[in-house]
Amino acid sequence: MSPRPKKMRRCEGSFCGRAFKPTGTPLNELTPIALHRDELEALRLCDVEGLTQEEAGLRMGVSRGTVQRIITGARKKTATALTEGQALVFIDSES
Repeated sequence: MSPRPKKMRRCEGSFCGRAFKPTGTPLNELTPIALHRDELEALRLCDVEGLTQEEAGLRMGVSRGTVQRIITGARKKTATALTEGQALVFIDSES
């Protein structure tokens, strides 16, 4: 039995460059943490726009549970990058 195909996720926001990193250290000297477009979109919708996970799921075309899973991972990646001085590298694909 093969896994269920991944549902297409609608993302309205855009990246503010290709990475977010600490100042003064070249990107190639930092540990990269991949932040996918759907993870940034979930952060934007829930933490910036203040939508509930249910509302964010409707906007993204996925379930509330999927938004919860996406945002949990995105918050962990973001917190790790900020506290450990690593780089968030924005990935356009969802793979």
